[in-house]
Amino acid sequence: MSDNLQIDNLDKKILDIITKNARVPYLEVARECGVSGAAIHQRVQRLIRIGVIRGSEFKVDPVMVGFKTCAYIGIFLDHPGHFREVVDKFKDIPEIIECHYTTGNYSLFIKVYTRDNEHLRMILTDTIQNISGIVRTETLISLEESINRQIPVLSR
Repeated sequence: MSDNLQIDNLDKKILDIITKNARVPYLEVARECGVSGAAIHQRVQRLIRIGVIRGSEFKVDPVMVGFKTCAYIGIFLDHPGHFREVVDKFKDIPEIIECHYTTGNYSLFIKVYTRDNEHLRMILTDTIQNISGIVRTETLISLEESINRQIPVLSR
């Protein structure tokens, strides 16, 4: 088995702890796992090196910085092969925070944060719907984010 597929139970326990609180000190993780702080540091560095852990970030509450409207937009393309060009255009729109190439009704599915509904309308009509290859959009406005969590790494 290659290095990047060797994730053992200790790795999973470390991931479970640090995904709940990325700022937890390694010594606290070590105490909870029953190993040394150096072992935790080495394990985390290995998990970063092999790509299991991708970055570390602070989560900003969009509402607290003035982005009160969250919307999901299904994108219909004139031809599925145009998705890469459309995605490249989406990268220039900072309000788009996620983009997924999907199966089902939509070719692409995006998550957008805007200041308010008027800002959303402007992004939709003046920007997104003017991109070549997009034939139609369907917008769903989120009324509340009820769950936002990391993928579980420990079996329950």
